[in-house]
Amino acid sequence: MRSKANAHTVMGFDFGLKRIGLATGQTITGTATPLCTLQAKNQKPDWASIAAQIEQWHPDALVVGIPYLTDGGESDITRAARNFSRQLEQRFKLPVYTIDESYSSYAAEQLLKADIKLSKHNKHEIDKMAAAMIVQSWLDSH
Repeated sequence: MRSKANAHTVMGFDFGLKRIGLATGQTITGTATPLCTLQAKNQKPDWASIAAQIEQWHPDALVVGIPYLTDGGESDITRAARNFSRQLEQRFKLPVYTIDESYSSYAAEQLLKADIKLSKHNKHEIDKMAAAMIVQSWLDSH
């Protein structure tokens, strides 16, 4: 397994049962960039699309946001996100780091509301921005 110091490019995931936001980050510059939002299929990750993004970007590590309840407890989505992170590690043989992302989607929505009018047609913007916030938080802590 590579150390965090060797992870130059990371790919982050804002996991959801409907959509999964993706972002990339660079440890050299310490910056994260929203990438895309993938639609889940029957509440399951679109593994082919995830594989295509990993193949295109060649990340050294993956970062998954884990949503906890406000009291720090776990919910069904918390467990689903943990399972998703384990599956990523098994499928792609890359180090997977998890980070608390309890408020990333809300923060992304607030940030985007200042720039664009959010509607059901552009909710994908929230997911990829939340993924970028997850990556940025991970970069800031390493």
